[in-house]
Amino acid sequence: MSVHPEHKPIIGFSCGDLNGIGIELIIKVLSDSRILDICTPVVFANNKAINFYRKTLPEANINFAIIKDSTKINPKQVNLYNCWEEEVEITPGTMNEIGGKYAVISLKTATEALKAGKIDGLVTAPIHKKNIQTSDFNYTGHTPFLKKSFGVNDVLMLMVAENMKIGLLTEHLPVKEVAQALSKESILSKLNLMNQSLKRDFCINKPRIAVLGLNPHAGDEGLIGKEEIEIIKPAIKDAKQKDIFCFGPYSADAFFARGQYEKFDAVLALYHDQGLIPFKSLSLGEGVNFTAGLNAVRTSPDHGTAFDIAGKGIADETSTRQALYTCIDIINNRKEFDQQRVNPLRKMSASMLARAVDEKISED
Repeated sequence: MSVHPEHKPIIGFSCGDLNGIGIELIIKVLSDSRILDICTPVVFANNKAINFYRKTLPEANINFAIIKDSTKINPKQVNLYNCWEEEVEITPGTMNEIGGKYAVISLKTATEALKAGKIDGLVTAPIHKKNIQTSDFNYTGHTPFLKKSFGVNDVLMLMVAENMKIGLLTEHLPVKEVAQALSKESILSKLNLMNQSLKRDFCINKPRIAVLGLNPHAGDEGLIGKEEIEIIKPAIKDAKQKDIFCFGPYSADAFFARGQYEKFDAVLALYHDQGLIPFKSLSLGEGVNFTAGLNAVRTSPDHGTAFDIAGKGIADETSTRQALYTCIDIINNRKEFDQQRVNPLRKMSASMLARAVDEKISED
């Protein structure tokens, strides 16, 4: 993880479902005092909710400063922004209206702070898609909510790990509707978002992108569906003409079974399970969900609310910690990328200069 301690980013955390594992994960991650060396955390929740879960974690060592507005953020402590004051009954492991209601309050408050530039990035703890549904919050998850909140035409749900990156063309959509949602325009839009993100957010100069097929065996030349011939291949051809280095469509089973994903910087999967099953199987517990296409940085762990273990103190914080690290890295990468575009002749870092000298010597 790249670190610029002289410009510590302010990272917000939404608390997720009150009855899930979100707050436990946040406490575990922020109990490591070294986190304050790389960022200034702001948790959007309530002090009583934090204290409730802190009592279930006797080894956790977390202190926080309660703030009521963003001008009082303390860079030397974990900050807690109280999003509500009323008494709330917390029942770990229970999916109910209370858990969803306060998850939305936390998320909306944190998102407004992100939009206003009061925080530099946001790590969202898991929500449950059913109990967040109200007339005021009719979204299938974080990604469509953030798309609407930031007023952008499209976003990409990009699953990120050290060994792979998988983006989704469609997200939480019934399988029977996936083919109907497939179009050359939608594929081009996602490929463009992915290509831009790989360059700006992950410092990959000329990304190589693989596109998966929709049907078994990628359609078998039209024998098992014609979407590959009529939609996917034309989209890939058009993307190449726009200087997007992409290939496919590939048969999804062989693509992952044979390790072909290792030859690419990212993969565009066409529906949720096509991308998420191999990602969660192969990312070794360090997966992160990143929303590409926003002018702000949002990441999340790659798992859900885990009601079955909520309140037991046994949830694994690895993915949440990695979501924090990824959030910080992307913020720093964007700064570096944008500075380079403004001033392509900017002063080289010592490592870049050494590399250039080594290359020159080898050429001579």
